[in-house]
Amino acid sequence: MPARLIDGTAIGDRLRAELQAEIRALRERGITPGLAAVLVGDNPASATYVRMKGKACEDAGLYHETIRLPRDTSETELLALVDRLNADPKIHGILVQLPLPTQIHTQRVLQRVAPCKDVDGFHPENVGKVFVGDPTGFRPATPYGVQQLLVRSDIDTTGRHAVIVGRSTVVGRPMAALLLQDGPGGNATVTVCHSRTRDIKSVTRQADILIVAMGKPEFVTGDMIKPGAAVIDVGTNRVQDPTTKTGYRLVGDVKFAEAQQVAGAITPVPGGVGPMTITMLLCNTVQAARQCRTA
Repeated sequence: MPARLIDGTAIGDRLRAELQAEIRALRERGITPGLAAVLVGDNPASATYVRMKGKACEDAGLYHETIRLPRDTSETELLALVDRLNADPKIHGILVQLPLPTQIHTQRVLQRVAPCKDVDGFHPENVGKVFVGDPTGFRPATPYGVQQLLVRSDIDTTGRHAVIVGRSTVVGRPMAALLLQDGPGGNATVTVCHSRTRDIKSVTRQADILIVAMGKPEFVTGDMIKPGAAVIDVGTNRVQDPTTKTGYRLVGDVKFAEAQQVAGAITPVPGGVGPMTITMLLCNTVQAARQCRTA
């Protein structure tokens, strides 16, 4: 029997609807949560993502600004912009879209964002808060979204073996921290696999919950999955396909057709984790407005 599909679009829509009550409450106090997105250069994928974030803000009733800078922008110029946004009371959340051009030191820019406006959760202060379970810290949007997918799909994590494939600071490591915490979507036993893991198949087959964020198209095949496991595919990859109008198709890091025949529940690509990432960014922006000193 094919695995149950975990619909990230539907779950994200429900979360956004729930968020409206808090947005209205803040507006009654004269506060409109505001998000600024900074895009340096003309990376098509980044531009699409920033545009989607702007549309999501409009739909949710949030104030937003999208600031586009040329590719040859200097690090000094970008840092000055971040300083201005840090001081702007209309802006509660700042998002600097990655990747940045090579002349800019990424960590220097991310650490310049005020921790109270770091809705991406990349500042060391927020990384530390998430690691120790401080609820005032901003959880990175993608792992936060994965956790919500599990909770709202009635996939119990308590005492389960969760295996994460990928150790990036954007997904893998914060995902492990969230799954280890005490509370809904936590209390799991966590293993993190990466490119140096030996016999990775023997590890992934132990997973009750398998979260794949490797960045490699269809890396996880059906024989790497424990029967009945919940599979969360974080990857979004373009692969050539001359039969389509665009000449490519989107696939995840999991070979979906094979995995669906083995897993108990699985996220599709697209329509799984992707919609949740933008939803959780909105949640973080509202949280930032709520925690703002002037709020």
